[in-house]
Amino acid sequence: MDTLKLSIVTPNGPIFNGDVKTVTLPGKEGEFGVLPGHSSLVSSLTVGVIVIEKENTTEAVAINWGHVNVSETSVDVLADGAVALTQGGDSDIAKAIDAAKELVNSVSDANVSIASVEAKINSFS
Repeated sequence: MDTLKLSIVTPNGPIFNGDVKTVTLPGKEGEFGVLPGHSSLVSSLTVGVIVIEKENTTEAVAINWGHVNVSETSVDVLADGAVALTQGGDSDIAKAIDAAKELVNSVSDANVSIASVEAKINSFS
């Protein structure tokens, strides 16, 4: 099976680093998916949720904004702020979801529907 190397980094350190089947990113012009062999591109990211599909699981990371560099074999995300939504036990997930909502609501000039992003965040609870 083909995989991509995904790396998500913030100024505070790495959030995710590993092999994935696909990743869906919140681009400035709308969400877009990346599969192994994708054409190279650089894009700005807006407030939203990065959905990470691994071999047997799906994870998510909420971001406030950032940039992505995509190549045929890797995806490198530099985000200003990010919160992993699917790590740890139930109480950890609840705390992460609350932190993600706070992060999303801190973006006052976002051109996206905050309610839409919060709905996506809630789908991981």
